[in-house]
Amino acid sequence: MLLSLENVTFGYLGVPTVENVSFSLHEKERVGLLGGNGEGKTTLLKLILGELTPDSGKVNVKNGLRIGYLAQSGGFESDSTVYRAMKEVFAEDEQLLSRLEETQKAFSIAPESERPALSARLESLTKRIAARDSYHTDVRIRTVLGGMGFEGMQNQIISTMSGGEKTRLQLCRLLLEDPELLVLDEPTNHLDVKTLFWLEDYLLTLKGALLVVSHDRYFLDRLTSRTLELEGKKVTSYKGNYSKYKILKEERYKEELRAYEKQQEEIAKLQGYVDRNLVRATTAKSALSRVNKLERMETLEKPTPPPAPPRFRFVYDEKPYETVVFAPRFDLYAEEKLLLKDASFTLMRGEKCALVGDNGTGKSTLLKFLKKESAFVQHAKFVKIGYYDQENADLDPEERVLDAFWGKFSRLSQTEARGMLAQAGLFAEDMEKKVKELSGGLKAKLSLAVLEGRRGNTLFLDEPTNHLDLPARESLEEALKAFDGTLLFVSHDRRFIEEIADKIVLIENGALHVFAGSYTSFLEQKKSEKPPEKTEKVPEKKDEKSGSYRSREERAKETKTKLRIKEIESRLEALETEESALNAALAENAADYKKVREITEKLDAVHAESDALYAEYETLI
Repeated sequence: MLLSLENVTFGYLGVPTVENVSFSLHEKERVGLLGGNGEGKTTLLKLILGELTPDSGKVNVKNGLRIGYLAQSGGFESDSTVYRAMKEVFAEDEQLLSRLEETQKAFSIAPESERPALSARLESLTKRIAARDSYHTDVRIRTVLGGMGFEGMQNQIISTMSGGEKTRLQLCRLLLEDPELLVLDEPTNHLDVKTLFWLEDYLLTLKGALLVVSHDRYFLDRLTSRTLELEGKKVTSYKGNYSKYKILKEERYKEELRAYEKQQEEIAKLQGYVDRNLVRATTAKSALSRVNKLERMETLEKPTPPPAPPRFRFVYDEKPYETVVFAPRFDLYAEEKLLLKDASFTLMRGEKCALVGDNGTGKSTLLKFLKKESAFVQHAKFVKIGYYDQENADLDPEERVLDAFWGKFSRLSQTEARGMLAQAGLFAEDMEKKVKELSGGLKAKLSLAVLEGRRGNTLFLDEPTNHLDLPARESLEEALKAFDGTLLFVSHDRRFIEEIADKIVLIENGALHVFAGSYTSFLEQKKSEKPPEKTEKVPEKKDEKSGSYRSREERAKETKTKLRIKEIESRLEALETEESALNAALAENAADYKKVREITEKLDAVHAESDALYAEYETLI
């Protein structure tokens, strides 16, 4: 067992956040932690990490337990480069390799009398290095950085990066540190779909335990085998991933309700007998026995039904013509950066289209571009677009919540306005707050209520599930599936895309690629395709003086560089194989001084060539 909580209670200003919570985490377990916004998940994590002390109860942690923790806003801070910061994780490995090199040199010049001791030290160091896989730290660093979207950024200074990049970099550090227990609080934030799939595959190979808080159902289903739910200050454990948890939770509630109702029937029956027979001499004795039974009975509490999720409903007044949006040929820029060249886009009435692609490819920019009619974008007659902005830019942070909604829809009575907000999941007390005082989840629900009020027949949604808890996401899904209008949306929530989209438009390598069908069929098609060769990046704005984007010499130089990178990678792989074989031979022949000398000389040559190739490699990537 790694850790356990025994009847832990903790609160702020005398109001409990968690109460009499007990559960344990074991080696190699993969556990998801669920709970609504504001239920206290982060508080529970801090109790586990020792950052908070329980008001009562105990948190027991295994001695020396190595815990890695990623907070929601836990960016990595450093003035170092990306590569050097990752290399710091392997300081002990660097020391071992340095000691091995020193011992090898000492052995080669030592007199016969000192060689047995040096040989034993060589054997010990070689075994420790092999056990830690110290020779492959550079490969591990490159693998993690590449998978997490930092390819080609090894020499960038961390302090110049965005908050999202720093959070991803902190996650890279944790993956390289490989702790016994990895605690992740919303790790899928700031990740595009490609990186999400890579991270899931990597986490599946971890040797340690995993405790994860996430609103990504696909992520939870792939990774977790047990689910802890924090609800009403209590924690309930369910065996299985998120999908299994949903089934088990419903079954548990029904079973508890049946047991409660059955006991209530029994109580009513016993009490009725007592009321009728206690005063009668002939039956008083049997009535008293039932009184005793009632007094001994442990009364069950009526189970609390699951909180009602918000409800959304999107309707419109009239249909548009068939071709809703038509952009036959356009270039798309983000400031000075060219994102798409000679692109075209068509959206037909009734389509539910998802825009997907890596971060930075221009999904949100394209959504905004298509939203407005222009010389390049045509909208059909009667098109009425409702737009959801992930930044909630349509909301005035200083306005009262009720006014921020009702002021946009004067046709509604105050009762109707309050009713729509309540259905979206905002309580009466929330409606009296200023917009800026709302949590991210409540702001999202307010923006979705505004979207409902717009009555658009065409909805453009930019990351609508951000900040929503799982019940709210699923409620939004159901509403959009029931919506018979037209939908164009951007989302990193793969389950959300899977449930709604019937058309996928991928932004990749500066072009739009259209896939008719579901997200699952899109993924299968992409998986079956031959991986594309690395293509040139979309060029920046055209150089008006030269009349071209790159010269012939520049293209030839880039081709030569790519060939050299492949040569180096191939040679490094061969050297790593040779190095492993030499290390194995060194351990087997530690008592043969002559053999040891020969092997160490070969290892020195391998290390020297590897160091030279790595140095060259870093200048090319």
